[in-house]
Amino acid sequence: MAVLRVKFTKTKRDKLAQVLWILNWVSVVTGAILFSLGLYLKVEINKRWELMAERDIHYIPNMLIAVGLIACAINFLGGKICYDCVDTTKFLRWKLIMLPYIICTFFFTFSVLVGALMCYGMRSELEESLTVGLTEAMRFYKDTDTPGRCFLKRTVDMLQIEFQCCGNTGFKDWFQIQWVSSRYLDTSQREVADRLRSNVEGKYLIDGVPFSCCNVNSPRPCIQQQITNNSAHFNYEHQTEELNLWKKGCRQALLEYYTNIMQSIGLTVLITWLFELSVLTGVRYLQTSLENVLRQGDPNSESDGWLLENGFAETARTNLNIFKNLGKCNQIDTANNGDPNINIPSTSKAHYGPDNVPPKQIPVDS
Repeated sequence: MAVLRVKFTKTKRDKLAQVLWILNWVSVVTGAILFSLGLYLKVEINKRWELMAERDIHYIPNMLIAVGLIACAINFLGGKICYDCVDTTKFLRWKLIMLPYIICTFFFTFSVLVGALMCYGMRSELEESLTVGLTEAMRFYKDTDTPGRCFLKRTVDMLQIEFQCCGNTGFKDWFQIQWVSSRYLDTSQREVADRLRSNVEGKYLIDGVPFSCCNVNSPRPCIQQQITNNSAHFNYEHQTEELNLWKKGCRQALLEYYTNIMQSIGLTVLITWLFELSVLTGVRYLQTSLENVLRQGDPNSESDGWLLENGFAETARTNLNIFKNLGKCNQIDTANNGDPNINIPSTSKAHYGPDNVPPKQIPVDS
């Protein structure tokens, strides 16, 4: 029994073909949107690529770019097919192509769904990449005279100012690394020398943060040095007072930023998938109804259209048998030295010549 059978008149078939022609062109536009979203995401990731670990997170924007281009091509072809299907005689040119086209489009729409789900599942990989990348960027913050790292100080400062964040998980992350370059340390001063000797690795660690961590909305002048020393500042208690530093870590700020982008893109891709699926359903109805018209021989007659000619279980069983038969056809009987024709008797007589006489043997001179 056919699944979701619908009866179409000649007028309904023509209107369906016209509507699908328009929807396919709309799908070309949605494909261009997917392509643009992939490019936008790729640009946004590349903007702060130096703050991320070397993880392969470009596969999502690359997939969106590829899906967008394929969507434009597939729906352009679908629009041409639906436009010709208004005329039953022109449908004959596409009759053998439509079923493979529908199958390919079905798998393509499945890939669109996968792309939407990947947008929502990227958060964990992005968080891991940002954790490692930000830690490395902060460690090289002081290397302003080292080729290949001299830009990191400006990058981290601009990041903390733009996203109003400080450190990786918080401002105390700066207490654990030396972020002041040794070229700006006066080792002749006792305080500096004592700090360098007190550290096992010889690092200059202080309870201070870069200027970019200062909260510009704070009424008090920024306290970025000796943050945990209450006696160093007037009327100050670091454990109870609202510090004038950004409290949010840059990892959380960037993660929220990229998560919002990915969720917006994922929602757009999901809507595109539903739209593509509805267009594909309409093309399937158009194809089956036109094929039934050809069987009837009257282009003006009514015809049935369906999604599946048989039930789901029967269709799956039929396709499974087809694959099994294909596998059997490729098998070779290897019981007799791999020759599949060794047990086939010959039904023809030997023909040696025009009189069916074996040729004479020529004696060999000794």
